[in-house]
Amino acid sequence: MPHYDIIAILGPTASGKTPFAAALAAELGTEIISADSRQVYKGMDIGTGKDLADYTVRGHAIPYHLIDIAEPGYKYNVFEYQRDFLEAYEDIRRRGMCPIVCGGTGMYLESVLKGYRLLPVPENAELRNRLASKPLEELTEILKTYKELHNTTDVDTAKRAIRAIEIEEYYLHTPVDDPQLNSLIIGVDIDRGLRREKITRRLKQRLDEGMVDEVRGLLERGIPPEDLIYYGLEYKYLTLYAVGELTYDEMFKGLETAIHQFAKRQMTWFRGMERRGFTIHWIDARLPMEEKIAFVQQQLLN
Repeated sequence: MPHYDIIAILGPTASGKTPFAAALAAELGTEIISADSRQVYKGMDIGTGKDLADYTVRGHAIPYHLIDIAEPGYKYNVFEYQRDFLEAYEDIRRRGMCPIVCGGTGMYLESVLKGYRLLPVPENAELRNRLASKPLEELTEILKTYKELHNTTDVDTAKRAIRAIEIEEYYLHTPVDDPQLNSLIIGVDIDRGLRREKITRRLKQRLDEGMVDEVRGLLERGIPPEDLIYYGLEYKYLTLYAVGELTYDEMFKGLETAIHQFAKRQMTWFRGMERRGFTIHWIDARLPMEEKIAFVQQQLLN
């Protein structure tokens, strides 16, 4: 295993990445670094699908990093992720292990696997004023004019789209590129029909587990609704339901559709990574766990 710096497990939502990464970590005696842009937040558990029980394999707790490290309401960004990732990565390597990075946030994964260290992007007041009155559709079109979109996975509010354009504009004039990590990247490929079925089943399960109460609790703690809406998907739709802007049925149908679209955008990002030079070894999500682990072990020997 010494010729790889890191193993990456990626895939769309509901593909079973986390149980796979945890079982692999147990087999290899290593630790996991999360690459999920929303699981960094404390108290946002059901909506982000932390499923922390997945990190216990045969009674053994697998150490994980970069989950529950920021307060809800905070706007954690890719620069902070890279900084925190590097700290966790170097700590695990120092202890003689090959870390596993696992998640579905393509931008986070690509930013660390590429090895470049992004600089914090300052606010561009002039650009913000110029874009402030534009609708989301127009902002999305502007974002598409950049060669490499910085964030296509979750631009679901005008505020986020403006920030994404601001970041693109900054990096257009501030190129930074460091050597790439030598990574073994495994993609979990799930059939679209099965993925849709799992997404719907999981959404119902999370609602039964108290996802609405989780959002109400965050609002009661004084987190403004617009801050929760900023996080997108579950937090957007459940907040709109909690404040009375959507009925339960509208919330469920809208959220279900949004998660399906999100999974498609994740796959688009991963295919884009392949075009940008990353080799992803795809594996069928339906394979038994032993076969998935054997596949990775074989790749490690190649």
